[in-house]
This record gives sequence, structure tokens and C-alpha cells, in this order.
Amino acid sequence: MKRMIGMACMLGTALLLTVASHAQDNDPVEVRNGNREQPVEEKGFKKENLFTGGGVTASFYSGGSVLGASPVIGYKFNDYFDGGIVLNYVYNGARDIWAGNDKLRQHVWGPGAFLRAYPINFLFVQAQFEQNFTNERYTTSGSSSVPSYKINTSAPSLLLGGGYSTGRIKGGTTFFYISVLADVLKDWNSPYVDKRYDDYGNKRPVIIPVIRAGVNVGLFQGRYGRY
Repeated sequence: MKRMIGMACMLGTALLLTVASHAQDNDPVEVRNGNREQPVEEKGFKKENLFTGGGVTASFYSGGSVLGASPVIGYKFNDYFDGGIVLNYVYNGARDIWAGNDKLRQHVWGPGAFLRAYPINFLFVQAQFEQNFTNERYTTSGSSSVPSYKINTSAPSLLLGGGYSTGRIKGGTTFFYISVLADVLKDWNSPYVDKRYDDYGNKRPVIIPVIRAGVNVGLFQGRYGRY
């Protein structure tokens, strides 16, 4: 079921990207010509709509933390939509899981794709699909009944949420943002869940709110005199 949800979200994202790309064809771009600005209608791909940048991840909970970085390359489809691809690295550390002084360490990396929608210029909602690969090591303590182990896994994540941006104006792609996201798939191997068990030993992953802050940096802006 989770794989089906992930595939459906990817297809939905692709559809939104297609619609948004057609919507941009009607956006005029002002190009400076000497001392005069003349509106020039441009269609198709516009390299000045490209942006790079990225963000950092920080999430803290009882006994652990999640830290990471996510560089991006993206494209502004119009004044209401942008999207792109992302490369993630996340470190997840926890202790006192089964007994005092035991430790769990994760190193997670993988690609992803995101779509943001801006109903107004300083607020956005975001959907981001990721496929993360995890190297996990558990180190036992003397009082733990669980032996030490090391495993390699992978897991899909669908991060949904929203955020605030500052400086995102019409025609611009450079701004700062902060967002709060949650992995709604709750895969046991996701770096964005707290691994818990109920009284009967059944797995009960709990969503950890993911706080991300970062910056978009517009590319190829000089020609248009925007900044």
C-alpha cells in the first residue's frame, strides 16, 4: 500500500509539473534595452527561472536528534509553482533505546523531487518524495538484552507540509524560507520517524516533525537586471 501511495504521489507531482510548465508560457519577461525596458514575450524553457541552494534539517526529540543537509536544483514554472530535484544527507542519532547508554546511529542519503505551491508570495505548501538509503549501527550497553547490529536498508518518504518565504517577489527566484514537514508514509526505516514498540512488541513508528530552513539562489539573473 505504501508503495502504491508513493507511486500515486509521484504521478500526481508529474502532472502538476506539466500543467505548471504550460502555465508559464503566458508570463512576460521584461528585458532591459539601453535605458528603456521593453516587455518581451518568451515561451518555453527560460534559464533565468533556474535556481539552486538548499536547506538544513534539524529535529530533536527525547533521547535523539535528526540533522542533515539537502542541496537542490530547481525551476520556477510561474509565480505560483516551482519544483526541482534534491540530494539528501541525514544523520539520525538516538540513545537509551533498550537500556541505559546504548546507541543508535544512522547515516541516510538519497535523491528526491519536490513541488511547492505559493497561494500567496510568502506562504507555500510543499510535497517532497524521497528514496533514502540507510546505514544503521546499534551499539549495545552491558545491561541491554539486544545484541549490537549493523544493517543497510532503504525506504520511501513522502514529506508534506508548508512554510514561510521572505523575498519571493514576482519574477524573482532568490529568497529565504523555513518549513515544517512530516513523513506521512511512516516507513519503519524512514529517518523521519521515531521507532517505538507497543506493549506487545509490535512496531509503532511515530512521525517526527521535520524543520527545514534554507535559501533559493536564482541563476542567470544578470541579463534581466533583476538584482
